[in-house]
Amino acid sequence: MATTTSQRAASGSAAAKRPRVREVAAQGTQESILRAATKIFAKHGFAGGRIDQISKAAKSHDRMIYYYFGSKEQLFIAVIEETYRRFNEAESKVVLNMENPVDDLTTLVRFMWNYYQQNPEFITLLNSENLHRGKHISKSMRAREYSSPAISLMQTVLEQGVARKIFRPDLRARDIYLMSAALAYFYLSNRYTLSSFLGEDLAAKESLDHWESFITSAVIRQVLLKPEGAPPTSPRA
Repeated sequence: MATTTSQRAASGSAAAKRPRVREVAAQGTQESILRAATKIFAKHGFAGGRIDQISKAAKSHDRMIYYYFGSKEQLFIAVIEETYRRFNEAESKVVLNMENPVDDLTTLVRFMWNYYQQNPEFITLLNSENLHRGKHISKSMRAREYSSPAISLMQTVLEQGVARKIFRPDLRARDIYLMSAALAYFYLSNRYTLSSFLGEDLAAKESLDHWESFITSAVIRQVLLKPEGAPPTSPRA
């Protein structure tokens, strides 16, 4: 029986779909491995996280990890890159009104503070990498890509404040970004040991709310042209 035009078209369409199905399946496998690796490395660090643990958590196989990522180190680098990517993606959704620089800067500081709380693996993964003096992420070709959007957003807000003669003109966006990150990161990454040292529960809601208010006020006062007139800040309701 001769093959009809419609049959040939259907056959061609099915053949075209097969590669796409394989691509989707491969993407799904890689994402599952990355999610599992994030949990394992966040819990055990780079040294303690094992490939067999990750493949089991991903419901995959060791060979698939090596196929897609090449090595344990490359997988760890991919995890750190993905951690930064998710942070940037979340920050890109922050809504700024671009009319009130103080409000916008407050929004950025509070976003960082709350993101760290809601994504504890961000802190633990970076702690692990810093123990290794950044030797893995230094091999990443994409790490610098993720810092630029965050710094540029801070720069935009600061420029708005300078243009309105509210913020100091000698500020560096990088410095204010580091100040915000440091005040949030140090508290959250050390709150359990600091609680014992200081004799108070720094993980309690009222303590967390107080620190959010404190760091927001500290950053705002640092950038204001006339800090003595800074309005008090308070935790969000």
